[in-house]
Amino acid sequence: MGGEEPPGVAARALSGPEQADDLPDGLLVADRDARVVVFNTAAERMTGIAAAAALGCDFRDVLPLHDAEGRDWWKCLAPYDGLPTRTRHPERSLFLPGGTELLVTAGYRRGDGGRVERFSVCMRDAQRRARQERDRADLVSTVAHELRSPLTSVKGFTATLLAKWHRFNDDQKRVMLETVNADADRVTRLITELLDVSRIEAGRLEMRRQVVDLPDEVRKVIAGRVAAGDAEDRFRFEVRGALPEMWLDPDKMDQILGNLVENAVRHGAGTVTIVVEPDAHKEGAAVSVRDEGEGIPPEAVQRVFRQFWRGPGGNRRGGTGLGLYIVKGLVEAHGGAITVRRAPGGGAEFRFTVPAGAPDHAS
Repeated sequence: MGGEEPPGVAARALSGPEQADDLPDGLLVADRDARVVVFNTAAERMTGIAAAAALGCDFRDVLPLHDAEGRDWWKCLAPYDGLPTRTRHPERSLFLPGGTELLVTAGYRRGDGGRVERFSVCMRDAQRRARQERDRADLVSTVAHELRSPLTSVKGFTATLLAKWHRFNDDQKRVMLETVNADADRVTRLITELLDVSRIEAGRLEMRRQVVDLPDEVRKVIAGRVAAGDAEDRFRFEVRGALPEMWLDPDKMDQILGNLVENAVRHGAGTVTIVVEPDAHKEGAAVSVRDEGEGIPPEAVQRVFRQFWRGPGGNRRGGTGLGLYIVKGLVEAHGGAITVRRAPGGGAEFRFTVPAGAPDHAS
């Protein structure tokens, strides 16, 4: 509701109940005598009260709202008896007698002498906001849990080296420092994921587009996996047809490809096949990443790109469950789309498309 018109402004624009019924939010409008004159379909749905039973009744009886301490909100607010300078009330969480939580804001239309001519109450279902708050809490909890392990390792090895440096030979020191370095990289990756999620949710991803050789980006990702210890014959790469000139953000494209390939290696099995080809309209490129594992259960397909989805096996393989959510956000920031389906040879196939063409101002 923050930054939106007060409900009184919206109510003044309404000329009949049909228009009020077009509003996605619940709307109650009371006249100068506090009698309900508008009670739209969304308000019926949220409160369970029929419009026919509400119209003509005192709005305080139709909508008996209480705050979290159980106080009668209309007695606290006194909309018809309070200061004549009031024009609106900011959003507040209030409750119906049955415990249903609503996000409520209100506005006034005043006549001569500040008398209330119309009092408008706008309502929204609080469940979606509660889910968002739970998601944020889950995100903080998940990242905090994932950070604890590498930070404990870094602290332990560092303290041990400082206290007993001369007791270890060079090989032992090297192993400890390599572990510290790997855990520091893990912390950096987790923080980067958290920042990416924040930017995606806020719509603040910055794109630094330049001409990118997409097949070459795939080759670099595969080379990085092999250098990290994966078998070279685990990967198969195919380029099918000539691609148009692709203006993409190379860092974000590396992140997309790296996450998809890592997902195929970690959760899949057999050969990981990456195919790059022109898209169906030959106006961009399509990239497919396939594995030969168990695949994704049909009932889970709709959840794959949500936060914290970890695939078959749940938590046992580690990770925050943010990788595919971030991949989807980065692909869409390029103007593309991503889907998942069963691969031709079994397993999962993630396929994304990105459009071609130079932006107005390439950076």
